Amino acid sequence: MNAPAADRDLPAHVERALAGFLDRASAEILGTEPTVAAGIDALRGFVLGGGKRLRPTFAWWGWRGAGGDPDGPDAEGVLQAVSSLELIQACALIHDDLIDSSDSRRGNPTVHIAGAKLHADRGWLGSPATFGLATAVLVGDLALAWADDMFADAALSARTLAAARPAWRAMRTEVLAGQYLDVRTQATGDASVEAALKIDRLKTAAYTVQRPLHLGAALGGASPELIATLLEFGGEVGVAFQLRDDLLGVFGDPSVTGKPAGDDLREGKRTLLVALGLQLAAEKGETAAATVIADAIGDADLSDEGVETVRMALQQVGAIDAVERRIDELTTAAMAALDRAHLAEPAPEALTGLVVKATQRTY
Repeated sequence: MNAPAADRDLPAHVERALAGFLDRASAEILGTEPTVAAGIDALRGFVLGGGKRLRPTFAWWGWRGAGGDPDGPDAEGVLQAVSSLELIQACALIHDDLIDSSDSRRGNPTVHIAGAKLHADRGWLGSPATFGLATAVLVGDLALAWADDMFADAALSARTLAAARPAWRAMRTEVLAGQYLDVRTQATGDASVEAALKIDRLKTAAYTVQRPLHLGAALGGASPELIATLLEFGGEVGVAFQLRDDLLGVFGDPSVTGKPAGDDLREGKRTLLVALGLQLAAEKGETAAATVIADAIGDADLSDEGVETVRMALQQVGAIDAVERRIDELTTAAMAALDRAHLAEPAPEALTGLVVKATQRTY
């Protein structure tokens, strides 16, 4: 028997839901104030221009695992509700790029860089950089506001939406708290393993996997016990996802990741990779390696050659192997939790595939 259409190609259905919502949400304001088209186009291009769609995918399979019927009357409403997670993701990434002074995202100029270029090309008054900054703040805010609208307007009963609101509220708060913790850690210079893991669990695991699973399962009427098990599963997968991201941030191929290698170092990110590198260097008395790693953190002018030197230092002290071991341990723990969840078929198989995709990816 053929799988339901949404199960077979969920990203395409998420894309359809997002495109339709963005058309509806922008129609009125564009009719009364067409000059905002540039900002809306920036958001539309960002949202529809790529992305892994992991958050709505985890949410969808949380719903399916709780017994959701992809051919039932709630399926289209659930699709809209889970697709709204991509607008929260857009807000987070647009603002994150601004905070980190990133020039590119998915191989394209970031929103604040594109905004500055628009200002300069048109010869407008004032600073192009300031205009680009303001554009990114406002476009990110619009994404967050429209995420709420998209979720709230889903064709689902008030009772069903109410069941998922605790997950929705927690996710929004946790991702912002995690972002603040990340910024604060960079400012304080805390390069401890404990600080890195705290950021990973709050900023990435909760927001990328745990709460989307929670939201989807709640839409499907899951019990508190099932939600608790899914949160356990999601916590392990989410941290493993971030650890893979940390490795790709230093060792990834820019033509695949869409971001320059070493940007995490230049931005001063205190990742677990860096934290373990410093810890292991200290334990092994590798003073030179420790100095190379420490000096690279936050060096905005770090060259490609400098990144390569850091790579060799991290390899030398065993930090790469240590992170890979943690990814393996987290993945094993996640799969054990998934086995205990006893989800409706075919959710276990789909979520197993997502674990592989999240932890063994190259982009």
